Amino acid sequence: MKNLKVIENTNSETNSETNSTQNSTDEAQKKEEAIASFTTKIYNKESERQNNVSITCSTLNNTIVENGNTFSFCKIGPATSAKGYQKADIFDNDGNKKKGLGGGNCQVSTTLYNAVLKVPSLQVTERHEHSNKVPYIQQGKDAAVAYGSYDFKFVNNTGSKIKITASCDNNYVYIKIFKLS
Repeated sequence: MKNLKVIENTNSETNSETNSTQNSTDEAQKKEEAIASFTTKIYNKESERQNNVSITCSTLNNTIVENGNTFSFCKIGPATSAKGYQKADIFDNDGNKKKGLGGGNCQVSTTLYNAVLKVPSLQVTERHEHSNKVPYIQQGKDAAVAYGSYDFKFVNNTGSKIKITASCDNNYVYIKIFKLS
């Protein structure tokens, strides 16, 4: 199993260092209840975009969000060539298509956003629409992200930890959200 990422609340008391990722892994294996899922179709089969979507899904996969904490998509970090990201289609602020590192990340954030919308106790606190229509979701249901400017954030108010799983193949992006107990 991959290492789980734990998003901690910096505004509340935290337990000692012994409550590390290993404890989160043990707890995640106890009981998981699927509470939401969403899938988007990949229309652009460009290899660079597919690569970027795969890296982002892998990085996001198995993220744990503690109850009361805020999830930030941009915590994944910037899309850099050192991480393996490649240039693929993105939209600039004026809606013009151009090549940029991490093109395709917005499809992952959009898929997550639509899964989050299915859980009333997950409160979206930041979301931005693209400057142009995207083919993988109906207009107004997208979540554009750009490290350092546009983020997708939500607060976990479920009363429990949640786990986000993210995966993709050549045709779809898959997101599932699990309540952990």
